Amino acid sequence: MEYTIDNGTLAVTISSMGAQMLSIRKGGKEYMWQRDRRYWGDCAPNIFPYVARLTDGKYTVDGQTYEMGTHGFIRRRELEPEKCAETSVTFRLDSDADTEKQYPWRFCYRLTYELDHSSLNVIANVENRDETTMYFGIGGHPGFFVPISDGYQFEDYYVEFPDAEQPIRIGFTDTCFRNGMDRAYPLDEKNRIFLRHELFDDDAIVLAGVGYRARLASDRDPHSVTVDFPDYPYFGLWHRPKTDAPYVCLEPWSSLPARDGVIEDFARQKDLVALEAGRTYQSRWTVTISPDPAL
Repeated sequence: MEYTIDNGTLAVTISSMGAQMLSIRKGGKEYMWQRDRRYWGDCAPNIFPYVARLTDGKYTVDGQTYEMGTHGFIRRRELEPEKCAETSVTFRLDSDADTEKQYPWRFCYRLTYELDHSSLNVIANVENRDETTMYFGIGGHPGFFVPISDGYQFEDYYVEFPDAEQPIRIGFTDTCFRNGMDRAYPLDEKNRIFLRHELFDDDAIVLAGVGYRARLASDRDPHSVTVDFPDYPYFGLWHRPKTDAPYVCLEPWSSLPARDGVIEDFARQKDLVALEAGRTYQSRWTVTISPDPAL
């Protein structure tokens, strides 16, 4: 089912399948990519309990091997709408026999969408209901139209990281596994990456050291999208490689994919969240749509 929250400024529609956002509208304008399968059949899948790819789709825990698909399984599960209000909605998934085949811990995953004028907060809560420490990755994968407005071109836009200090691009193989060849990633004098379709010919650009804010904007178009991600150390940019796809994904990531050729042991993958038994993890990222006539 689909659920819409609306505060008179933003209207956001979310599907219970994966708790995926389907639409962000403001002033009659749609900002979210609309699932054209020629380029990409999703809008904004949620990521849990692993970010990106596992070598051979496998990992180990306590010497036992498990299999799990890219970006985990939450995006392929129907979530329960636990709390519904006019301007917020919370979805929930409890571990079950199906999740335990892929991921051995007992957990409760909640995702809340909460409107605050021109901003949408996306708040994740993971409760460890098991007796041992659980390990996971988590994040978002929202896609936004580029150009944002009619009459402009993809190349008119940039992604700005206003708080960036020492951006590092995480080194990936051609098949999107870590290769250990991280390197400095230059931004322009205003901490921007100007968009070109060719940027994504080698798949995603995943960065560390860019601060906790990314702004999709143009010097010509007054409309922009800002993603704040205070709880996420990595940030990805993506559209389908070697296409002229009219969107870009702005992706907060808590962790990174597997190393090339390595079946990862989750207890030893240092960038994963380690959540002790009985504890709850919370993180958030926020989408703000500008201009905001109330500011």
